[in-house]
Amino acid sequence: MSVRITYFIDVISSWCHWAEPAWAELQRRYQGRVEFDWKIALMDDSNLPVSRAQEEWFYRRSGTIVRSPDMLRAEWMEPGIKEYFAPNGVAVAARDLGAKGDAVRLALAHAAMREGQQVGRWDIAAAVGAKAAGIDADILLAHARTPELEKTVRDMTAEFAALQIHQRPAFVIESDIGDRAVFSGVWRAEPLIATMDAMLEDAAAYASWRAHFGDPPKE
Repeated sequence: MSVRITYFIDVISSWCHWAEPAWAELQRRYQGRVEFDWKIALMDDSNLPVSRAQEEWFYRRSGTIVRSPDMLRAEWMEPGIKEYFAPNGVAVAARDLGAKGDAVRLALAHAAMREGQQVGRWDIAAAVGAKAAGIDADILLAHARTPELEKTVRDMTAEFAALQIHQRPAFVIESDIGDRAVFSGVWRAEPLIATMDAMLEDAAAYASWRAHFGDPPKE
């Protein structure tokens, strides 16, 4: 495909949660025309709340900005945890084991922010992920805790860091003619749609040009 979009997330990021309708709309609108992928961008302790009270304050802020009729729940948050590897690792592990798409990571996010489950704990994350994926929880947990899986998630996070951006969600849109757009912190579909439409148009124009003229002269 001529255009690719990569969505960088942390499963327990509330702004990623609010961006999910946009991601779903993009997949619906561009099905069969754009290549879609998501990767983990782990948040470290500099991005995490220090208390549930602080997290609830953040939820009141984001919830009113997105006009949510419901407030997210902060009971999943456990003070002192430096990163929430478990839910992110389980999401990637489930995909490795055949659960493609978004269902597992969406289930984990829902369990945390809508139900208050402490998905930072391996057993809870694995149980939620296994139910969503239809995979045995022990098999899922075993794969999620392998060194190879951890390296995969760390490499994804390093790829995000190399973009020199800090906000999640982040979207990287690229085309096969070398165009690239990076969005950091954007959660609405409209700017992403405008960019993808422009890239698809340009890629089609280059394909037409190539059909008529071929490769450029070497001299």
